[in-house]
Amino acid sequence: MNPQASLAPIQSLAVAPQQHELVRLIDRFTGQDGIRPTAIHGLTLYRASLPSEPLHCLYEPAVGLVVQGRKQVLLGEERYLYGPSQYLVVSLDLPVIGQVIEASPEVPFLSLRLDLDPAEIGSLLMDLDIPAPDVQGCPRGMAVSGLGAPLQDAVLRMLRLLDNPEDIPALLPLIRREILYRLLRGEQCAQLRQIASSGTQGHRVSRAVNWLRQNFHQPLQIERLASEVNMSTSSLHHHFKALTAMSPLQFQKQLRLQEARRLMLVEALDAASAGSRVGYESPSQFSREYSRVFGAPPMRDIARLRQSA
Repeated sequence: MNPQASLAPIQSLAVAPQQHELVRLIDRFTGQDGIRPTAIHGLTLYRASLPSEPLHCLYEPAVGLVVQGRKQVLLGEERYLYGPSQYLVVSLDLPVIGQVIEASPEVPFLSLRLDLDPAEIGSLLMDLDIPAPDVQGCPRGMAVSGLGAPLQDAVLRMLRLLDNPEDIPALLPLIRREILYRLLRGEQCAQLRQIASSGTQGHRVSRAVNWLRQNFHQPLQIERLASEVNMSTSSLHHHFKALTAMSPLQFQKQLRLQEARRLMLVEALDAASAGSRVGYESPSQFSREYSRVFGAPPMRDIARLRQSA
């Protein structure tokens, strides 16, 4: 495990009043387990009364804040743990495995997610003189940090708007701007700057990720991908892995297998059809790679998921 991806320092047991209010608000606005959209665009709340199974999914640029319980996210071979008074920043689309590891009916897992718009971050960087961090190379596109009182206060004021929706149009843009400002002045400034600033290696890798998302079903020609984002093949490999913890081929494989799983589960495709739809020419290769990632052959895995739903 990468030591830089480990758990950030745990807060003391004395939880601040703001933390208690965050718990009360998310508990009240969720009401029951599951994902809850809100009246604030890009803000979702989540509640779980029990630890969850590992969930393969695609994280998009966002900041995730846990106010109660604990969660882990696996990116490649790295594990990111975060809990109360900590937040996870994701700066570009990443295929991950997420799992709630601490939750109970008495003390449910409670969290929020706020989507991040690279264009909005770029605009803020142009408007304000925020010093660039002294970082060599491309930092990982995912990181955990301690929340800190100023950022916690801004998040709390955003949640309070849910009780007064008539105030959202006037006040939300100001609070969102403050949240982004706090993030850009925090430990994860480099993660956010690199995908919002055109011309950087991180921004080029972000473009490569977007290209792979749109073309994952096609055979991967690394020279073509490098040309699409104006990088050499060696530079693309180096910076892509630095940012995503995967090679472009491993990244494509994750996208293919996640989409194939969705096709079988949601659209009831058989394994051969799902594998072919996402770009596999060999059903046996698809089955082998699927089993390696999800722990069981395709149809057995889908049957287990349907039974547990």
